[in-house]
Amino acid sequence: MRGAKKRRLYLVLAIGLCLSAAVGLSLAAFSSTLTFFLSPRAVVAKHPAPGMNFRLGGIVQVGTVKTVINAGTPTTSFRVTDGQASVPVVYTGLLPDLFREGQGIVAIGAMNASGQFAADEVLAKHGSTYMPKDVEESLKNAGKWNPAFGPAPAADTWNTMKVKGSGS
Repeated sequence: MRGAKKRRLYLVLAIGLCLSAAVGLSLAAFSSTLTFFLSPRAVVAKHPAPGMNFRLGGIVQVGTVKTVINAGTPTTSFRVTDGQASVPVVYTGLLPDLFREGQGIVAIGAMNASGQFAADEVLAKHGSTYMPKDVEESLKNAGKWNPAFGPAPAADTWNTMKVKGSGS
C-alpha cells in the first residue's frame, strides 16, 4: 500500500510539473506578442525603452503634421496629444484616408533613440464625436472637460498647448 501512495504522489507531482511548464511557456509566448496601449501622458511619465512595441492613442495635434517625400515614399511627422502631454510621431508610408489634424488615431510602433514614436502602423477613427477612452479620461483629469456639461471640446481648442522640452 505504501508503494501505491508513493507512485500516486510522483504521478501528481509529474502532472503538476508538466502543467506548470505548459503555463509558463504559454505566458512567455503570450507576453512576447502582447502590445500595451499608452496615452501620450503615460509615455511622457514612463519613458518606454526604445524598441519596446506599444500602441499610442490620442488626437493628432493641430498644426503639427508635416510630410516629406523621399524616393517616392512619404514620411509624415506629427504630434499625438491627450490634452495633457504630446508625443512626436514619425511614420513612413501612406496614411489612412481618415487621418487628419484633430482626429483620433491609434499608432502601433516603438520609441526610437531620438525620442520619437516610430509608427509601423497608423489607424484613424472616423466620426466627429469619436474620442479615445484614455484621451477622454485625460481631459476629465485635467479639468478640461466635464461630461455633465455636454460633449468634449473640439480638439483644436485644447491640443495646442506647449509641452516642456518639446520645442513646439
